[in-house]
Amino acid sequence: MPRHSPSLDRATPDRIAETALLLVDESGPDALTFRALATRLDISLASLQRRCTDLAGLLDLCTDHLAARLPVIGPDTDWATATEARFTALYRLLAAHPGLLALRGTRPWLGSNLLARLVEPQLADSIAAGMSPEEAMTTYRRMYLLTLGSAGFVDHRDPKAVRAVTRSALAALDPEEFPVLTGHLAAIVPAMTDDEVYYGALRQLIEAATVAPPSVPSADAEQGPRE
Repeated sequence: MPRHSPSLDRATPDRIAETALLLVDESGPDALTFRALATRLDISLASLQRRCTDLAGLLDLCTDHLAARLPVIGPDTDWATATEARFTALYRLLAAHPGLLALRGTRPWLGSNLLARLVEPQLADSIAAGMSPEEAMTTYRRMYLLTLGSAGFVDHRDPKAVRAVTRSALAALDPEEFPVLTGHLAAIVPAMTDDEVYYGALRQLIEAATVAPPSVPSADAEQGPRE
């Protein structure tokens, strides 16, 4: 029988992902190296590389681990409610892990959990609601890009610090050169971290994309015009 390896027990995909996310959340994206992660997991570098051979594989593991937390929406949920629930949940997950978002960059998010909990059901619901496949994909992409951009706009974990840095930077500008930015700090600074900016924009996209259900002909209409 092959000898059992305790180090591989400590290097389960879920534990690797959880530890990697914790490392990034604590110390920033630059802290995530295979050596640092192996040390945190108390395993050898070789054991870690057996589970994920490169940084791309590690990031895929982390994003799919997070995507497993996305809600499964019941089949009887109306399109607008289901859409808002899915994308709001994605926004909260991404906003909670800005370091991972920075590391992913332009890489596609194609893990099985994300596809199964977000992409596939969202497209299926949109088509069932009356959209063509092209319309469903365009609508999905608009909401996805809004979510990705809003989550990565600032570090939402410490809004007070973000507002302080923003206020300081804008206040240092020349009022003659930047009259709007320096003259409306009270309006600009809070909006930097206001989650409702995202939620409101998402609802606007949902409202604009909502497909009206086909009207059911009345009994009189089915019988044709009366003489």
